Amino acid sequence: MDLYSGYINKLIEELAGLPGIGSKSAQRLAFHIINMPKSRVERLAGVIVDAKENVRYCKECYTLTDQDICPVCSSVNRDHGTIMVVENTRDLAAYEKTGKYKGVYHVLHGAISPMIGIGPGDIKLKELMQRLEGNVDEVIIATNSSLEGETTAMYISKLIKPTGIRVTRIASGVPVGGDLEYIDEVTLLRALEGRVEL
Repeated sequence: MDLYSGYINKLIEELAGLPGIGSKSAQRLAFHIINMPKSRVERLAGVIVDAKENVRYCKECYTLTDQDICPVCSSVNRDHGTIMVVENTRDLAAYEKTGKYKGVYHVLHGAISPMIGIGPGDIKLKELMQRLEGNVDEVIIATNSSLEGETTAMYISKLIKPTGIRVTRIASGVPVGGDLEYIDEVTLLRALEGRVEL
């Protein structure tokens, strides 16, 4: 037996389908949205649609942005000779919060995981190698400390080493199995400063 009407159930079901939102949170959000003024709900819906229609990959680093080139890549104050390779945009945001990293990024949008059918061709590795044809001094590999992240790091290292570009890996201040987006800024900064040659 359904506790709520069809429209409420549909809203709860859609919200519960979002990552990190359980059934109780979905119910709480659904009732909050229903009790919001109609103009605010329309604004929220409009912002969601606008973001979906206008957000795309940066043409240089492949982070998500609503511009052709993201603010990090377009900044003249960044060291474009140092590229930090991360798995996703959330990891990039985690490092930006430290305020200490002055290079640029490359977002892979995943990690190599043969178990679920993700190979090197399924992430932005070809694009990374094209960027390395420019004036790059160092590539910092900041993939997660998971099996997939370590596999990806070793694969990238083997691709880049023959080019003569310095390849480093963030230090183990990041716990094994931990996702960068959930780690505090101090730990992330320690991991960056303690990176080692691969």
